[in-house]
Formats: sequence, C-alpha cells, structure tokens
Amino acid sequence: MGSRAEVTVDGGELRKGQIRQANEALILGAGERVFARAGFNGATMAEIADEAGLPKANLHYYFGSKQDLYRAVLARTLHDWLVPMDSLVPDADPRSGLESYIRAKMAMSVQRPDASRVFANEMLHGAPVLGELMRGELRTMVRRKAAVLDAWIAAGRMAPVDTTHLFFTIWAATQTYADFDVQVRAVLGRETLGPRDQARAAEHVVGLILRGCGL
Repeated sequence: MGSRAEVTVDGGELRKGQIRQANEALILGAGERVFARAGFNGATMAEIADEAGLPKANLHYYFGSKQDLYRAVLARTLHDWLVPMDSLVPDADPRSGLESYIRAKMAMSVQRPDASRVFANEMLHGAPVLGELMRGELRTMVRRKAAVLDAWIAAGRMAPVDTTHLFFTIWAATQTYADFDVQVRAVLGRETLGPRDQARAAEHVVGLILRGCGL
C-alpha cells in the first residue's frame, strides 16, 4: 500500500473544502503514477487506491469512474503545463520570459515525469480523451502566446521564427527528459539522472532555444 494516507482534520484547522482538495490531489498523484506504469487499460481503481493509501470507496466518492479519474489526471497536467506560459506577456523581456518558461517545463519533467508519460501515451493513442481540451484550451493559449512572440519579432526584440512551431520545439525538447528518460540514462551511462545531469540538460535546452531566437 502507498505510504501516504488520507488527509483528515487536525485540531479543527482544516475545513471540509481543504480536506477534499487535499484528498483529490492525493488521488490524482496516485493515478498519475499508476497510469504511467500500466496505461489506462492496465490500471485499476483498486491499484490506484492502494497507491494512494486510501480505501477504494474513497476514490469513487471523488471520481465516479476510472475514466473520470484519467481525464482529471490529464486535465491537471495540461493546466499545470499552461501556467508557466504566464511569463510570456507583451511587456516582458523576451529572453527572460522564454527562459522562465523553458526552465519551468524542464523542472516539471524532473519533478513529475509520470505526468508527461501519461500525456504522451494519450497522444500516441490519438488523444481520445484529451482531444477536445487540446482543440480548445491549449489551442487558444498557444495562439495568444504566439501573438505575443510575433509582436516581439515585429518590434525587432527577437529573431524571426515560426512562433507556433517554437512551442512544439520547446515541448519536445523538455518532455523528452521524462518520456525518454531510459534512453537518456542509457546514453549517459547513468542509473539515475542527478542534479548535475538535470542542470546540464536545462542549460543546453535553454541556450539552444534562446540562440535560435536570437536572444
């Protein structure tokens, strides 16, 4: 059974809404790990409950079905990946804004590799669950942020690049350290990627992309 247990009221400090939020986060984290290992078809609610350290009934209380939980895991991942785009605003320094975004994406690949793997597996299967969200929220966000970068280019603040495809490049370069971690470790001759390896990778990706943007 997972080492974490259900969050309960301690000294009356946590309100009911806070407990619900904490338990949902606990379940989503467990779902992220199990879906990454077993895929949607191979994962079971019982296994996820065990990973979370909760009774199976609690999972069904918060998420009615495995499909509901899977969709919530994917939606949370997409949302968390979109938040760092907040650094890309018209008044920002292009170099600082892009560097902040790239470093945030690299950090997420290190801190939550399973989230990236679940997302990648969904893409490989044609995005049956996430397709609608990508055509809506993701597409809207990329268009808005690409417009910011296009304005920087028009003002001579960065080199001309295809700003939409720049995002594809950033995603591919950052998420490979989660999705293809086995390949990276094999080539580097590492059992695990330590802080030095992670810093080296981040510096490489940041420098490569910024130079390509003339920054």
